[in-house]
Amino acid sequence: MAGNVMGKLFSASTFGESHGKAVGVVVDGCPSKFPLTEEDVQRELDRRRPGQSELSSPRTEKDRVEILSGVFQGLTTGTPICLIVFNRDMEPGDYAAIRDRYRPGHGDWSYQQKYGIRDYQGGGRSSARETIGRVCAGAIAKKVLAGQNVKILGHVIQVGSIRAAAFDPAFIEKNPVRCADREMAEKMAKQIHFARDKGDSIGGIVEVRATGLPPGIGEPVFDRLDAALARAILSIPAVKGIEFGSGFEAAEMTGSTHNDEMTADGFASNHAGGMLGGISTGQDIVFRFPVKPTSSIRVPQRTVDRNGNEVKIITEGRHDPCIAPRVVPVAEAMTAIVLLDLWMQQKARTF
Repeated sequence: MAGNVMGKLFSASTFGESHGKAVGVVVDGCPSKFPLTEEDVQRELDRRRPGQSELSSPRTEKDRVEILSGVFQGLTTGTPICLIVFNRDMEPGDYAAIRDRYRPGHGDWSYQQKYGIRDYQGGGRSSARETIGRVCAGAIAKKVLAGQNVKILGHVIQVGSIRAAAFDPAFIEKNPVRCADREMAEKMAKQIHFARDKGDSIGGIVEVRATGLPPGIGEPVFDRLDAALARAILSIPAVKGIEFGSGFEAAEMTGSTHNDEMTADGFASNHAGGMLGGISTGQDIVFRFPVKPTSSIRVPQRTVDRNGNEVKIITEGRHDPCIAPRVVPVAEAMTAIVLLDLWMQQKARTF
C-alpha cells in the first residue's frame, strides 16, 4: 500500500500532486444504497479550498469534485467510489528558481533521499493539496455518521500567542480564522496579517470535538481509538503533535483530579477526552493539535542545493500565512474516517 491508504473496512486511498493534472481519492467500503451527490462532497471542499479570504493562499482553485464511480442514480452501489478534482490554477513557473534547492521546513530533501527524484512544483505529493482527497473521503464518512447522530466540529483555539477563551460554535464558520471566540478571532486575524506583511508565517492550535459516538468504539491494543486518531491527525501536513482531553496538563495533575469519576448520572468530568483503555466511553471525543508555521515564506533563509553548496532561498508562490484555519476541515475529515472505520469494525464484532 506504500503508505497511501488508511482504514480497514472503510478505506481511503488518495492520489495526485500539487501541480499535476488532478488530485483525488478512491473510497472503498461505503455502505450501499446510501444517498450521495457531488454537492454533499463539494460543501466540505469549499471549506478547505484556497482563496477563501485574505488570510489564505490567493491560488484561485474552485476545487470542483467529480464522482467517477460507485454511485448510481444518487445512491452508492457498494463498489469503490472514485472522486477527482482537476487542478486548474497552476503556476509551476513560481518554482523554477528552487528546482535545485531544498526549501527549509519542506519535504524536498527527504523526498529526494527516499525516492531519488522529486516533484519540485509546489512540493508534489508532499503538498497539502493532497488533503483534497482526504476531505472528499471525510465528507462521505461525515454524512454516514451524521445519520447516526454523530457530529464532528473543529475550530482554531490559538494563533501565535493569542488563545481563545469563549466557545460559540455558531461563529466558527463566520470568521476566516475559524475561531469560536468572537473577540479573540479578531486578534488572531491581526496576528496573521502581521506575519504575512513581514513575509513570514505563524502557527496555531486546532481543537476537534466529536459528539454522539456510542461507547465501545476502538480496537485495543494497537488500534485503540486514541492511537488511530493520533495516526490520522499526525499524517496531516504541518501537524506536529496531539493531545486528548486534558492532554499535557495531566503531567501537573494528581490521579484524584485527573480520574473521571463515575456517578449514577454518568461521568463527572472528561479529562480522558472520551476514551478509556482506547475505547470510547460515550462522552465527547476531544483532542487538540499544533499546526506549525507555513514553511513557504518570503524571508531569505539558508539552505543547500543538490550539489551540497550553501545558498540563500526565498520561496515564491501563493501560500497561507497561517495554515491552521484550512486544516480544520481536513482534521474533521480524518476524524470521520477513523470513527466510521472503527465503528464498522465494532459492528462486525457484535454481529
